[in-house]
Amino acid sequence: MKRYSFFKKQENHKSTDFTDVLEHLQKSKDFTSFTLNFENEIYCVSFFDTLIDKDIMHRDLLPYLHTNSSTLEELVHNLPIEGLVFTKNPAELQSQLLMGYIAITLNKSDQAVLVKAANNTSRQVTLPEVEFSVVGPKEALVESLDTNLYLIRKRLPIAELAVEEIIVGKLSKTRVAVLHIEGIANKENVETVIQRISDLRVNQIIDSSYISQMIEDNKNSPFPQFIDTERPDRLAAVLGEGKVVILVDGAPHGLLGPSTFFEYFAAFEDYFLNWTIASFFRLIRFFAVLFSILMTPIYVAVLTYHYELIPKDLVSTLVISRSGIPFPPILEALILELAIELLREAGARLPTKVGQTIGIVGGIVIGTASVEAGLTSNVLLILVALSALGSFTTPVYQMGNTIRLIRFPLLLMAYFLGLLGIAISFCFLLVHLLRISSLGRPFLEPLYPPRMYDMRDALIRLPFFLQAKRPIEVQTEDTVRLEPKEDSKE
Repeated sequence: MKRYSFFKKQENHKSTDFTDVLEHLQKSKDFTSFTLNFENEIYCVSFFDTLIDKDIMHRDLLPYLHTNSSTLEELVHNLPIEGLVFTKNPAELQSQLLMGYIAITLNKSDQAVLVKAANNTSRQVTLPEVEFSVVGPKEALVESLDTNLYLIRKRLPIAELAVEEIIVGKLSKTRVAVLHIEGIANKENVETVIQRISDLRVNQIIDSSYISQMIEDNKNSPFPQFIDTERPDRLAAVLGEGKVVILVDGAPHGLLGPSTFFEYFAAFEDYFLNWTIASFFRLIRFFAVLFSILMTPIYVAVLTYHYELIPKDLVSTLVISRSGIPFPPILEALILELAIELLREAGARLPTKVGQTIGIVGGIVIGTASVEAGLTSNVLLILVALSALGSFTTPVYQMGNTIRLIRFPLLLMAYFLGLLGIAISFCFLLVHLLRISSLGRPFLEPLYPPRMYDMRDALIRLPFFLQAKRPIEVQTEDTVRLEPKEDSKE
């Protein structure tokens, strides 16, 4: 007859290592360990309530324990569950229990069977929020690593797609997957990523951004060196180009590298449009970013030092606009730039509906009030608003943050040295970009080193038939991406 009894610490009993582990875990209220008696067989079943799927336990495990198995090997043959693991290591027993396994011991032996029954509850696949596109697929990555791997594998159903899994984090034990296509991806890039992740000695990895900050080449640069994306279709596309993809369990974004500066201005939606339209949009994004970085500093420099550069027809407008303004141009510009940043941060941290209201109403009210109060000029207000819009045109969010940061040192240099200060700052910025690399590959490629072939998909995107080879900067093993048609035999 079957009898259930909850596991309790027994007095005057010589405890084994397994017993010590179970007694230690029992201090947690969500840990359960009980025994089942079947004639002369005593099973001990242990698990964490919050980590397992109880349907698996009651449907696939408990009904098969009454088969009078005298050994764990016989029990394994009777269980209709795949992936069973034998262990005699108490440390492995503890780690697997914490990963959502059920441990079964027979007659208080020093061997256990581990049954995978993890509760894989996660958010359903939804629309992309950061990289939304009007045309193209509408799926986004979620916080489950297994689901994200599925979204990529269904787009690349090939045996050459290799997944290397690494456990990172002393406390979090986070699963990190490195993906590449064998025969296409450069082995040096793959080994570099795996080595850098394996060498990490950290307590917790909560998101993929932790990984990108720890393994990038230049950790002090404000420029991101790994592209962060939530689109599985983009990850599948770059894997076909020979890049390396990093997925982190619990992160709804994937990392791809090596990356180049111009890739941060290329939206994946560009490949769903005609090449002429896509090229036009790319150029608009690039010039919008230049406008966002340089417009306000040029305004400060011209009004402070270079009045002669102002066209005669515009002088009267600027004089009327700045009449009665008590602040110099630099202070006026800093006030408006900081106001824009405050509105942006407030809108991002508040709930969605409230944040949109704050952004629109706050911008109109503060802008109008500052002009009417005579604190800022309406011309500068227009320029700052356009600069803020220009920083939003980058498809990659991290690059938008970098652009927001760059404007402030340029503003200060424009105030101290005028246009010469802007030129010096721009030279420093260019030298910094020349020194950055991503996985050891040049960040400014194809401009430096000059590679004319890769220019076909940099500032502009030429038709697919003119991009028959993969990018040179990735150094792929198989360079052919589009095979030419064979001549028909008559």
